[in-house]
Amino acid sequence: MFAATPPDLSAAHAAAGAGAMHPFELRDVLRQMLAVLESERHALAGLDVDSIVGCAVQKTALCDRLDDTGADSVDEECRGLLDAARRLNETNRRVRNLIAANVAARLDALTGQPALYRAHADAARVRRLR
Repeated sequence: MFAATPPDLSAAHAAAGAGAMHPFELRDVLRQMLAVLESERHALAGLDVDSIVGCAVQKTALCDRLDDTGADSVDEECRGLLDAARRLNETNRRVRNLIAANVAARLDALTGQPALYRAHADAARVRRLR
């Protein structure tokens, strides 16, 4: 496995400033993000709420580490990792939205009530009140 930072990079990191992240460190964080996003995908597929919440916490922590990263730290390999993370995050977002829509539809079917977020439902209520 990879070490968090090789010994020769610690001085370069300190010289670059506390907020700057060396490309090696950035690649490591992005690889961690990809692993968390992949874990989230599996948790979503299994509807494992505890794992989904855990992944959200991990993603937040990794995003905090990425906050101070400047564009000058992003090399070609980092761009590839960023693109992969964006795609996987978008896929996971869509899966979460599909699950939420499915749950909403099932709840509506059980209660016999229409969806709460329909724009035309509010307009129909306003017309009835007039």
